[in-house]
Amino acid sequence: MSATPTTTDLLRRFTPLDSLRRENLAALAKKVEVHSLDPGRVLIREGEVDKRAYYLVSGTLELVDRQGGSRLLRATSREAASPIAPVLPRRCQVRAVDRVEYLSVDTDLLDVMLTWDQTGSYEVGELRSDSSGDDWMTTLLANKTFHRLPPANLQAIFMRMQQVNCAAGDVIIRQGDEGDYFYAITRGRCVVTRETPLSRDGIKLAELGVGDTFGEEALISEARRNATVTMLTDGALMRLGKQDFARLLNDPMIDWAGYDEARGIVARGGQWLDVRLPSEFEAYHEPGAVNVPLYFIRLKLGTLDPRTPYVVCCDTGRRSSAAAFILNERGFTTRVLKGGLNAVANGVTT
Repeated sequence: MSATPTTTDLLRRFTPLDSLRRENLAALAKKVEVHSLDPGRVLIREGEVDKRAYYLVSGTLELVDRQGGSRLLRATSREAASPIAPVLPRRCQVRAVDRVEYLSVDTDLLDVMLTWDQTGSYEVGELRSDSSGDDWMTTLLANKTFHRLPPANLQAIFMRMQQVNCAAGDVIIRQGDEGDYFYAITRGRCVVTRETPLSRDGIKLAELGVGDTFGEEALISEARRNATVTMLTDGALMRLGKQDFARLLNDPMIDWAGYDEARGIVARGGQWLDVRLPSEFEAYHEPGAVNVPLYFIRLKLGTLDPRTPYVVCCDTGRRSSAAAFILNERGFTTRVLKGGLNAVANGVTT
């Protein structure tokens, strides 16, 4: 299977991609590739629930339903302008009859783009960052943080964000400082480090690139910055002030759960995720909980299963809210224990 870049002209062949504004369609073209599939290979399996929209570019596909009935879909047909087998779970198996080419589009991203196009009162081009040829708004829309927000919040966020141009070596946030802004990278790369008693130079926690965000932990938990973020290259950031972040971005992102509800989620296959320090965790924790301290959450993302619903907990709910925000923007499903473990200790279970 190979992949080649796509073009806006190609995307305009398909619906609802053809309804996107020019700027958003151009940005989407940078994130979508043309894939190929050999004869006999399966593109879609019955019962799959992946959030992707597939479009046939060339060749012929066979769609076989659960009763054994089949039909052919040719790229030259009018039907091929629409997504292939779009209903979830997928109701048929789709395989290549001959060598085919197809597109695969993230449906969450597409839905956010369509919503922004159809509800925003400002042209995307009017708000474009002058420092970059890319549409920074569409770059941020690709971040899963924004997929859960009401359209009115999206527009308000973009209008309140401020552009900051940076040089390599610039310290954007410093460990121990008060939190004031939430940041999104629109150009360049950053490194996240944390100073410890054994390492004054700091332990490297993560590298961040275009579309990544940072700075939310201190804003949500109302604590001081727990890490330093430094520009690795020249670049540009968009920042959102603390009050706007809380009202427009954080509050809609967090889903709370009382203790009884949280236990039910875990009983049905979920997982307790305790983001306190190891010393706090060792003192007491929920049975079966895993411990990933908040300041290590980005570093340990690879150890977590995105298919598992996580009930995130700490002592009060502040640190767990910050951790849930980070997980949500990367596509995890989370609930935050309301009131934290302190509330459970005091007999509050709802």
